[in-house]
Amino acid sequence: MRARLLPLLVVLMAGVLLALGFPLAVSLAAGQQQRVVVDRIDDSARFAALAQFVIDAEGSGSTGADERRDTLQLELARYQELYGIRVGIFYRDDNAMARAPGWWQLPESREGRRAFEEALAGRRSHDPGQVWPWQTDGRLLVVSPVVLDGDVVAVVATESPTDQMRGRILQGWLLIAGGLAAAMLVAFGAALRLTSWVLKPVQTLDAAAHGISTGKMNSRVAADSGPPELRRLAHSFNEMADNVEEVLEQQRAFVADASHQLRNPLAALLLRIELLALELPEGNEEIASVRTEGKRLTQVLDDLLDLALAEHAAAEIRLIDIGGLAAERVTAWRPFAEEKGVELTEPGPEAVTGWADPIALSSALDAVIDNALKFTPRGERVEVEVSTEGRSALVTVADRGPGLTPEELLRVGDRFWRSGRHQNVKGSGLGLSISRALLASGGGSLAYETNPPHGLRVTVAVPHTDPHADQALPPKWRR
Repeated sequence: MRARLLPLLVVLMAGVLLALGFPLAVSLAAGQQQRVVVDRIDDSARFAALAQFVIDAEGSGSTGADERRDTLQLELARYQELYGIRVGIFYRDDNAMARAPGWWQLPESREGRRAFEEALAGRRSHDPGQVWPWQTDGRLLVVSPVVLDGDVVAVVATESPTDQMRGRILQGWLLIAGGLAAAMLVAFGAALRLTSWVLKPVQTLDAAAHGISTGKMNSRVAADSGPPELRRLAHSFNEMADNVEEVLEQQRAFVADASHQLRNPLAALLLRIELLALELPEGNEEIASVRTEGKRLTQVLDDLLDLALAEHAAAEIRLIDIGGLAAERVTAWRPFAEEKGVELTEPGPEAVTGWADPIALSSALDAVIDNALKFTPRGERVEVEVSTEGRSALVTVADRGPGLTPEELLRVGDRFWRSGRHQNVKGSGLGLSISRALLASGGGSLAYETNPPHGLRVTVAVPHTDPHADQALPPKWRR
């Protein structure tokens, strides 16, 4: 969930920072250019005052007009040499009174002509367009009027290079970018902390829910961290888990008590049937049928009691030799297989270890092998293999019986379920359910699939590594 939530927060924070940083960068560039324009206006005012002396002397016919013009020209040349700014004073007819360098003319561009006309109208030209750091040939043109006795008699024009200004803008932008990057790092760290704070209860809740789904009914969630909504959810989850555990405990107790209480009346009933059989002719079919059903009912009660105990008892998990245990159970079942005319193969010599309860695993293997031998016809074979896959140790029992349909594979292992095609085969329909309960208590599982060309393949999986180190089984083996 963090992988989906964190990028969303990062994108939102990046959008906010860019929304703040972009106007700030534009404002900084505009401020730097405005400062240059103001400086040029101040310089133009000084040159305009000098130009007024020249024009005043020319209008009065004074002999000092040429001297004043030379002084003005010298002042402009020094200014241009010192700052690299082109400057000129032009009469209304575009002729130059003085300029530096001597060849410079007002730009003939549309912007230059408009600035000149605005100055002749008595107004300072509009601010030039913004020059950006990447405009290496950009220059700033500022034109101001020279007013004498209320009339515009000339204009002062300056054309400034922008190298230093663009450098200052770029430096400011780098500072802004650095600030935004630092803010982004801080925001990212805050987002990590925030998502951890918000999602930690969710992760804990998910782990507890998975624990309950795998049979660990004592899984609970600490409801003292995270947002208030998640704390309430954790509290509700704990209440739900308590109720579920209580209901399951009541169910197990009922099954165990009912099975135990029914055994004595059933035993007495079977004893009376045996006594009644002594009064009847030997080989009576009705008595034989009643005996068979009574024994079947006894087996069902025994299986129910075993199932209740399997779901309630805690597994004693330890590291065991899976291959050796499987070989031992195959040896125990071989006489029965030979009696049925079925070949029962032993697992290979591969040494495979796993974490399991030896008694629970032995019982599960007995149920699976017994089931395979029941449905395998004479002359066929039941194969037992031991292997590892990922973090699981596997014992696979494959038979050559009639197998199950895809619909039946979805129900195999359910309590009391038996295929409608095999109702004549002895059994209570609880063996695989008991095996699954025994394995689940230790982190194991049962998986079923077809065994081509026909038959059933049952895989018993237990953790290959220590389950207490949070090493989960592969998803395909989870039940």
